[in-house]
Amino acid sequence: MWSTAAPWCAHHRIRLLLPALSALFFVSVLFFFLASPRSSPSFFAVPASREHSPAGSRLIWAQRRVAEWRPCGWWRTAIPGEASCAPVSGSGSRICLSCGALVMIGLYPCSPSAAPPTRNGYIRIDCYGGLNQLRRDLCDGIAVARLLNATMVLPRFEVAAYWNESSGFADVFDVDYFIEQTRGYVEVVKDIPEEISLKEPFNVDCRKRKGHFDYVETVLPALLEHRYISLTPAMSQRKDRYPSYAKASYCQGCYNALQLNKKVEAKAIELLDAIPKPFLSLHLRFEPDMVAYSRCEYSGLSSKSMEAIEAARGQDRNVLTGDAAHLWRNRGKCPLTPSETAFILQALGIPTETNIYLAAGDGLMELDGFTSVYKNMYTKSSLLTHEDFERMHGNTKAALDYYVSVNSDAYVATFFGNMDKMVTAMRTVQGLQKTLVLSRRAFANYTAAGLAEDQLAKAMWDAHREDYIMGRGSALPEHCFCELKL
Repeated sequence: MWSTAAPWCAHHRIRLLLPALSALFFVSVLFFFLASPRSSPSFFAVPASREHSPAGSRLIWAQRRVAEWRPCGWWRTAIPGEASCAPVSGSGSRICLSCGALVMIGLYPCSPSAAPPTRNGYIRIDCYGGLNQLRRDLCDGIAVARLLNATMVLPRFEVAAYWNESSGFADVFDVDYFIEQTRGYVEVVKDIPEEISLKEPFNVDCRKRKGHFDYVETVLPALLEHRYISLTPAMSQRKDRYPSYAKASYCQGCYNALQLNKKVEAKAIELLDAIPKPFLSLHLRFEPDMVAYSRCEYSGLSSKSMEAIEAARGQDRNVLTGDAAHLWRNRGKCPLTPSETAFILQALGIPTETNIYLAAGDGLMELDGFTSVYKNMYTKSSLLTHEDFERMHGNTKAALDYYVSVNSDAYVATFFGNMDKMVTAMRTVQGLQKTLVLSRRAFANYTAAGLAEDQLAKAMWDAHREDYIMGRGSALPEHCFCELKL
């Protein structure tokens, strides 16, 4: 009898003890969490679920994104190659047997990527401005060269006294790598035949053309006549209207073919290694010429800053006043001051002890308004030797900022200029998504509505969180990058 009752008693003792054991376990776990010191969220922490961060522990990088941008596969994976074509009776065209598209002889290939075996002439892209403007012109020029079926001569970087610059393409970029990576998309050569090189190229000025125009109709006749032309691409030209092979050449040339030469890259790696990790790269724009060009009025600046702005303003950059000034500022046309930038970063949960690399040029004003809040700031001049820094041209300094920013743990821009467009695109190519462009428009509109302190911080958080989780704010070229729903 005892032998049959024992298992029953043991079984029911366990059932009776289970609630007590569960309660004891719950109390132990609760005590552990209550007794443990609270830690602030890590700068680069990402939640394991799609839930929002709890109130009081907001961090912009911890927000789970619902959409991201990635390089489109069609131009990255396609191997350029010729498709077969058949002549069209009674015309100077061919038809692609694989896609049915009409193809002009000597201009369009049968493949959407591969360049035809014969060329219409040579083209040199003349680039102006600082490094990032030069790079913008070069990227556009690669597409134009492919569009016109021209052999591309190494681009010319114009000497710019304003930028303290005299370096050429080879002084910054790896020439052999550029030629190799563009092979099959557009032909690039270091030298041209002597009979052509003895004369200056015929210049076609496209810089000031407004609206959409056709390079084939406008520039191709000059190329066919002179065989060697130079041009600077039009800034306003819409690349989304290019045929697919020109788009592919643009994407490949701009995002896969431009690599710093070994000397500049070695110095960039040295600079990157010297920055304490992890770190955020901040492209802060508040130089006198930048503020003067914006035509915005600022109060509370030092007399030194005001004098520098007035000196850079000139006669055609008068400050806007009245309704025009309010409208201009509310459209996001006014650069953020360093103190405004610090305020927004705090609103986004960026800890004040964050290591920050300042990717900026010379002459930045009112920097105390930022460094009084974020004290762990590093610059090229503070990390490189004085001799190294003084020997560098403007393009080399810009290249270092570019390299560090692309490879930083996080990147924030206060003004979406040429450098920011290239850095955000290259970070997207590498799958680095902690990238954000601060909204000047949102800050201006909320301050105009009277918001300040905690209310303003909450509004800035909401605006930037929405941009970040939706993958907005980078304005990536849609023909090179595709949206991915997460």
